[in-house]
Amino acid sequence: MTTTEKTSSRERLLDAAADLFYRDGVSIGVEALCRAAGVSKRSMYQLFASKDEVVAASLDRRAPVYEAMLLPDRDDTRSPRERILHVFGQLEASAAAPEFRGCPYVATAVEVKDPAHPASLAARRHKDALTAFFRLEAAEGGARDPETLARQLTIVFDGAGARAVVQAQPLDGLAVATATALLDGAGVR
Repeated sequence: MTTTEKTSSRERLLDAAADLFYRDGVSIGVEALCRAAGVSKRSMYQLFASKDEVVAASLDRRAPVYEAMLLPDRDDTRSPRERILHVFGQLEASAAAPEFRGCPYVATAVEVKDPAHPASLAARRHKDALTAFFRLEAAEGGARDPETLARQLTIVFDGAGARAVVQAQPLDGLAVATATALLDGAGVR
């Protein structure tokens, strides 16, 4: 098998995995995953040692697209406060879509349950990146305690996403309003 074929099979597998795991959960079988990707089980196991590795790699593959949807552009000139609220506005917009299943990282970590599972480690890395974004913006915006505010904002983000899934309803401004209250309380400009 050539490098191009392996790359193509790998990409198809990870794209199918990201879609299926988000829509149906990580418990989906290897056969269904390989069928959706158009990849043999043998090829999958040549590319990855286990399904657990596929789950983790699919989260990593999804991250740039998810972050591009969620975070403001790096050259965005709005204030730190507006950049943080942008994230919550994007969450609100996403949560209104019928295919919304919450944060893919939270959903995966909750489903696998094992904090040492490769997918839980990947999920934690990506959630930590969101918290780091909040921390940096909070510090630049003059927050009294950027670390605590960043953790609070992450909790609001995750909780709002979970609420939208559990209630099967849009957030109707609740996430933005809650984040705004936290920013006000922390003195973020």
